[in-house]
Amino acid sequence: MRKRKIYFILYYLLAAWLPATVKPFGRLARRVRRFYARRMFVSCGKNVNVERKAYFGFNEVSLGDNSGIGINFHLQGASLVIGNDVLMGPNVTVLGAGHNFEDPDTPIRLQGNKPKTHLEVGDDVWIGQGVTILPGTKHIGKGAVVGACSVVTRDVPEYAVVAGNPAHVVRYRGKSE
Repeated sequence: MRKRKIYFILYYLLAAWLPATVKPFGRLARRVRRFYARRMFVSCGKNVNVERKAYFGFNEVSLGDNSGIGINFHLQGASLVIGNDVLMGPNVTVLGAGHNFEDPDTPIRLQGNKPKTHLEVGDDVWIGQGVTILPGTKHIGKGAVVGACSVVTRDVPEYAVVAGNPAHVVRYRGKSE
């Protein structure tokens, strides 16, 4: 565990700041970030892409084959399992733990934190730009599409296309309207 934390720290000091994949020297930067991902994550598949400024805290992450994590990704207070062939746009946020706030007579800052949550993203999922995934979400089903700027508050069924705030099923993939 200590060795993993050292790789996290080196990633945040160096690799996270390298250019995006599409910029000059981007292919080299992609390889460097992949090197760190293989050492930071619980598991890391083949042909993965971790983009610039992706932040994982010190949380447990598993990343499947041919999957990508977008620019400015942010993971806070959650463990995360990402399946194979997952596409992710920039500025995606996954929030796990939060603050307790039930007692109105005690300041929120003194009520402590809720426990970390766990999110699983199935295979062949596309998560659009600016999506926020909140702690109530435990699973994004296989083949799902999450529209840009959506706020996901609950589980997403397999092959569903969801959008909005809060995100709701717009249709299912493969079915015409």
